[in-house]
Amino acid sequence: MAYETQLNLWLERAGEDPDLIAELQSVRGDEKAVSDRFYRHLAFGTGGLRGVLGAGTNRMNLYTVRRATQGLADYLNASGLPKAVAIAHDSRIKGDLFAREAARVLAANGITAHLYPRLEPTPALSWAVRYLHCGAGICVTASHNPAQYNGYKVYGADGCQITPEAAEKVLAAMEKTDCFDGVKLADYDAAVAEGKIRLIGDGCLDAFVDAVLALRPGNDVSHLKLVYTPLNGSGLECVKKLLAKMGVTALTVVPSQEAPDGHFPTCPYPNPEIREAMEEGLRLCDQVKPDLLIGTDPDCDRMGAAVPDGKGGYWLITGNEMGILLLDYLCRTRIARGTMPQAPVAVTTIVSTDMATPVAESYGVDLRRTLTGFKYIGEQIGLLEAEGHPDRYLFGFEESYGYLSGAHVRDKDAVNAVMLACECAAWYAGQGMTLLDAMNALYEKFGFYRNGLLSKAFEGQDGMAAMDGLMKSLRTAPPAEIAGWKVAGMVDYLNDNTGLIPSDVLEFRLEEAGKVIVRPSGTEPKLKVYLSVRGTGEDDAQARLEKLSQGAQALL
Repeated sequence: MAYETQLNLWLERAGEDPDLIAELQSVRGDEKAVSDRFYRHLAFGTGGLRGVLGAGTNRMNLYTVRRATQGLADYLNASGLPKAVAIAHDSRIKGDLFAREAARVLAANGITAHLYPRLEPTPALSWAVRYLHCGAGICVTASHNPAQYNGYKVYGADGCQITPEAAEKVLAAMEKTDCFDGVKLADYDAAVAEGKIRLIGDGCLDAFVDAVLALRPGNDVSHLKLVYTPLNGSGLECVKKLLAKMGVTALTVVPSQEAPDGHFPTCPYPNPEIREAMEEGLRLCDQVKPDLLIGTDPDCDRMGAAVPDGKGGYWLITGNEMGILLLDYLCRTRIARGTMPQAPVAVTTIVSTDMATPVAESYGVDLRRTLTGFKYIGEQIGLLEAEGHPDRYLFGFEESYGYLSGAHVRDKDAVNAVMLACECAAWYAGQGMTLLDAMNALYEKFGFYRNGLLSKAFEGQDGMAAMDGLMKSLRTAPPAEIAGWKVAGMVDYLNDNTGLIPSDVLEFRLEEAGKVIVRPSGTEPKLKVYLSVRGTGEDDAQARLEKLSQGAQALL
């Protein structure tokens, strides 16, 4: 269908949301703007949907959400899975609307919709799927993306994000569904009255927090002084409940980022990986002087932190560094308390720091590496359970600030990460050390590793084609050297026999510098380049990283 024809159809049929009509009228006559909204259906994969809010098939709106939910309903009804779905949303714009619309579609298809009555973290959704014995879960969130985005994550009955096989079946059902005429829709109030839509009670959320607390190594944190920012997202309720039960009383919440607000007025990119998002908290630290600053992203599955740097300021811990700190802390603590499992397993991703390997080896831990995406770490937990050894799972982390120390959920859990960071900081404080001191000691012991990340945005239809072209070029004509270091080998995760699911990822192993990994983002129109080096000391490692970063820029 011609783009202009689709525009007219949406102007005629999309009147339930006046914002969409106003937007469509504003772009009429702008060929590029119209085509960008209609040249494709918003991509659906193992991460579900994610895109810019707005009108059209290539945008997040109530019609694309309904279409995806109809596809999910058709998939569930054709399967032997329980006919129930848990639904959550975070603070994103129209998140509550999308969650309600998903519940309406499910109810109309004979599937019970369990709906959180207010915004809650993504890990609380993963928990609810299994707690309520559901066949699937939906979390309306765009994680750490800018305010103009929203998304729709789908979870399987195991609490993990859906498998590629399940995603293909949902997508096949979606492709048969017209977003206006092919969707079944129940009246919301009537469905609630009939029990087809059920609000999730506080008992489920309390059980989630208690499950996190049950994973405590057990160090006293009552003397810890904290500053916390939920970045205007969904973490506040669960994190405050957790900290109160842990005995933390000296807690200051960043006022400007406390209330849920999908516009994220103080941080256009609400990602604790980025210093700008943590600036409000850092300024408050200058006044409060806490032992630890913690920030969680809008759906509370990622955690960032900062600690005193010994010079009157605060040092932001990277995702890789926090992963190493927590892995080492859990190993040493559980060994000391006699709770280390036999043949323990830790899991991280191919793009996370190489430093995890020697740390795991020093404690006799089997370190497994997966593709990027915490669902693959969750999958490893499921495999251990299937083998009858779920207790072997010790810890999982990824460089993008995701951590998990238990099998209570199957996704990264910032509530769990807050607990671990507090305990780790308190334990080191008892040794007269900060987390910065601890990290420096680990570098001295295991080597000076440094990691970097470059990214390039590819917006719109032309951008996606350019990104695909660049990946094909790197695959068919790989560089002989990067930053003056010879490329000693290449791993093509799409075509090589890596033992992992084929994925559009290229790894260039350098003769002495380390490695460079290139992959398209699974959630944004970006190409990501991951850099990894090891140096003879802190300055040497940093110099190598800067040199490699300059060379890698040429790849883009």
